[in-house]
Amino acid sequence: MTETSADRQDPIRVMVVDDHPMWRDAVARDLAESGFEVVATAGDGEQAVRRAKAAAPDVLVLDLNLPGKPGVQVCKEVVGENPALRVLVLSASGEHADVLEAVKSGATGYLLKSASTGELQDAVRCTAVGDPVFTPGLAGLVLGEYRRLASEPAPAPDTDEPKAPRLTDRETEVLRLVAKGLSYKQIAERLVISHRTVQNHVQNTLGKLQLHNRVELVRYAIERGLDDE
Repeated sequence: MTETSADRQDPIRVMVVDDHPMWRDAVARDLAESGFEVVATAGDGEQAVRRAKAAAPDVLVLDLNLPGKPGVQVCKEVVGENPALRVLVLSASGEHADVLEAVKSGATGYLLKSASTGELQDAVRCTAVGDPVFTPGLAGLVLGEYRRLASEPAPAPDTDEPKAPRLTDRETEVLRLVAKGLSYKQIAERLVISHRTVQNHVQNTLGKLQLHNRVELVRYAIERGLDDE
């Protein structure tokens, strides 16, 4: 039986960041009324970084257009400080460049503000357990960008760096499915293991390869052709 966000004993801790007070308060209220624990809100980039560190949410619902410090920079800083923190971008922009920049900065998902309350709730739940969530049409764009990045010439290897540690067969199997674009839940069902076991394999692989997030992990796998196997 796979683990889902519904299996959690504690409510998902959420922080909402948006520079429009009415929108920010409405999103926070809707999430709180749906059973999420809203631990903080913020209206600008500097405030967002500071409060995210103090409140330690599971999921940061983040607008990109923020005063003081742009959303993508906020994403880089909070994920860099706490790699376990998941970021769900909630933006009015569906521009491909904005989507790709957000994902490269460490966002787990990207949802347009035209999404319904139910879609946002589902997205937060998926994001909390590490599954990427994208407004329809954007997932293919992101995977395509992974492939484009992987096709670029890699920098010359540093001969002083040690060789990458060897992955176990199961870690390699999970990595291959991540590269194919499967969610953690789908991987768990495919391999008949729990959702948490998939997460543990991914975290172990990130540590062994000294990578920081799913974006870097997928690029690593595609560069080695694992998505074609």
